[in-house]
Amino acid sequence: MSASRWALVGWLSAGALAAPAARAQAPSDAAVPPHVLEHVDPVYPAERLAEGVDTTVTLFVTVEKDGTVSDATVAESGGEGFDEAAIAAVRRWRFSPAMRGGAPVRARIRVPFHFAPGPHEQPPEPAPPPGAAAPAAPAAEPAKAPPAAPVEFAGGVAGPHAVAEPGKPIEIHVQGRPNPPRRATSDFRIGRATLAAAPHATAADLLATAPGVHVAHPEGEAVAQRIFLRGFDADHGQDIELRVGPIPLNQRSHVHGQGYADLGVIIPEVVRSLRVVEGVYDPQQGDFAVAGSAYFDLGVEERGLLLKGSLGSFGTRRLLALWAPEAQSEDTFGAAVVRATDGFGDGTRGALSGGAVGQYRVPLPDEFSLLLHVAAHGSRANLAGVLRRDDIEAGRVGFHDAYRDPSARSQSAAATRLQIALSAERADDDGSQKSGWLWAMTSGYRSRMNFTGYTQRSRVRPAWAGRGDLIEQSNQDTALGGGLAYRTPRFQLAPWLSGQVAVGAEVQTDGIEQAQNLLQPPQNETWDRRVDASIRQTGIGVHGDALLELSRWARLRGGVRADVLVFDVDDRLGNFIPAFQKETHIEGFRRTAAGVAVGPRATLEVDPLPALRLSASYGHGYRSPQARQLEEGENAPFATVRSYEVGATLRPGGGLRATAAAYETRLSYDLAFDATEGGLARIGPTTRRGLVVYLQAAPTPALTAAVSATLAHATLDAPPPPTPESPTPPYVEGQQLPFVPPVVVRADLAVKRPLVTIGGRPIEGRLGYGATFLSPRPLPYAQSAAPLLVIDASLSLRRSLRPGDGPAEGGPWIEVGVEAHNLLDAEHAEAEYSFVSSWQTTEIPSALPARHISAGPPRSILGHVTLSL
Repeated sequence: MSASRWALVGWLSAGALAAPAARAQAPSDAAVPPHVLEHVDPVYPAERLAEGVDTTVTLFVTVEKDGTVSDATVAESGGEGFDEAAIAAVRRWRFSPAMRGGAPVRARIRVPFHFAPGPHEQPPEPAPPPGAAAPAAPAAEPAKAPPAAPVEFAGGVAGPHAVAEPGKPIEIHVQGRPNPPRRATSDFRIGRATLAAAPHATAADLLATAPGVHVAHPEGEAVAQRIFLRGFDADHGQDIELRVGPIPLNQRSHVHGQGYADLGVIIPEVVRSLRVVEGVYDPQQGDFAVAGSAYFDLGVEERGLLLKGSLGSFGTRRLLALWAPEAQSEDTFGAAVVRATDGFGDGTRGALSGGAVGQYRVPLPDEFSLLLHVAAHGSRANLAGVLRRDDIEAGRVGFHDAYRDPSARSQSAAATRLQIALSAERADDDGSQKSGWLWAMTSGYRSRMNFTGYTQRSRVRPAWAGRGDLIEQSNQDTALGGGLAYRTPRFQLAPWLSGQVAVGAEVQTDGIEQAQNLLQPPQNETWDRRVDASIRQTGIGVHGDALLELSRWARLRGGVRADVLVFDVDDRLGNFIPAFQKETHIEGFRRTAAGVAVGPRATLEVDPLPALRLSASYGHGYRSPQARQLEEGENAPFATVRSYEVGATLRPGGGLRATAAAYETRLSYDLAFDATEGGLARIGPTTRRGLVVYLQAAPTPALTAAVSATLAHATLDAPPPPTPESPTPPYVEGQQLPFVPPVVVRADLAVKRPLVTIGGRPIEGRLGYGATFLSPRPLPYAQSAAPLLVIDASLSLRRSLRPGDGPAEGGPWIEVGVEAHNLLDAEHAEAEYSFVSSWQTTEIPSALPARHISAGPPRSILGHVTLSL
């Protein structure tokens, strides 16, 4: 909290303490205005942070005889988003009531709110409000209050009342939440209005609101989502850094995929805003920031208790409870959710999951504030696996079904995660900021998946074959981490040149136990062992960043990040002894390795016109290697990425914003899905070039719209060399990268408006719409996946439970609604592959690569009832 904010809070408190004295000394017929007892600071609208608006909203506030706020209207507008934020906050204030003749009366006062996108100048000391004492030392008694200004009050509870405007009794400055500077044109900040436009079943689905992002769930629930971003198949997180607050969600050296990140630990209703940086241009971006980074900001604007129950297709049930205590920061809340479903298709996709997340912000001495975050998630699901296209076309299996084979029917997954974080920060009016954080996480993962049917042979017993390729993977990870960051005050180098410097460091250590085996159903007996390892790895990252600003029309931001990773691997199946070889040693391979990654990043911004910003960015990032792939003493081969971007942002006003950018990304080596091992395999260096266009419109608070289009040309620069296991790799030089959609188009729309008033209580209608289009995607072996168009929509009616209130005015309300996923019931694949398999559906199995699909869900309808108290 800034120094000026503390001064204002102290002033408000002094005014409240002085009120009784003012009343005691005032004549019996004197008018005494209301005084603040409890206040909630408004939050700078997330969707306006990027515009850097500095504005003031003035409200007429009606204070009832019991000190509650019954009405708040705009006297002087500060613009879209700011008026609503001020009204939402002041409705949760509590006053000591106005007094006349020794009795409480109804009053109307004027309250101005000053919104600033960053630390603001220390305002001049305001005159104390009528009836309040001037600020005094803590040990001093409240000073004698000056006589109150003449004020007119309403004498009754019904009918119009006179307006009382006793000067400016309250002056609130509202500073935006910590808002890192934009590092490129493709540094997108997405507010709650856009996130809530279309229905989203999971927090991962919220990522689809960002340009160029597509999220799929090909392996079902309890397994992390597959994310595509601007020409990258990030799989379960290998190429995109994901964080919630200070906690990294990516897991290093995960057995199912490097950078594995399960977003199930986040409840979508508590995501306040989302920042997606496409590219690696910020020195704070760390491991896995190859395609970019996504940061989830948690907070609840609407206070009180919320209960939501949903019921719909395929036996889906969901119950959410959310509590956001009044008179507390938006960062303070608790939420819990339980979800169960029978799953679509032939009953092989049933799932059960539950989660909880809570945060609490508390002020600390010396103007610091502390945020405690705790979250947990657990899920278990049956999986349907993949189907061959030729089996579907021949009618041997339905599109949404699973093979009848016991190995296919034994697929499942279970995952758990518990995380806790403590972070402290202080932001001062001179632009400086100090912060520190500690976090801990433990997670568990176990899956059983079969992609290839019956092709595997045991390494341990070569005579064992044809028992099914059911791969069991398990991964247990316990991690600890923390960091410190400091940003200096702004300093003036010349009348036309200012600067600022920021430094930071973070550490993380992991203890990982992982295994991979082949199982034979129905008893799931182990018939081959592939992985049995313990991994200890520690990473240390440091970064520095500098800003040079030229007369407020040009800015150069640049810095460097360096990371050190140290690995200790106990590979208990290393130095494997084949059955035909005489035993000469005991199996096992203990090894250590280390590596360093250093990358500069820079962004130049120029504002040739007030509404136009041009930018050029460069960044050098990295992805850490899978620990089990390292040799003794090896200099750990980080995958390095170089990103380039030029772009423009246009803000013509009226709630409109348009961005366009051209980019190129070069990766030293890439990873692609390998069905044989159910994981990722190295395929060689790659290049991506493309364009991004993003349009946002919010002309009124009742309408929010966003549409984006991303073009990506992703190619393989050099194929992987042949190996005995893969003598003919499915990749050739110059081919388009498999699974990556060259075109991604996304549209989001939200409309809300009053429809009718019944019994003095208005009913508001809300409509949400979201659509995703993917162009045909290349597959290995010169195959191609079909294009995809999926539309989601929602419709709801909200009614206030308090007469005279509108649904948006902060009172209790009830809502009934319905949401449809895949509204057009498009038959589509969540993912398509091309590899060799044998599912014994024909007498003579083929040894040629075949197309396989993981079916996407058909149309599903979900109704809900929500009660907010």
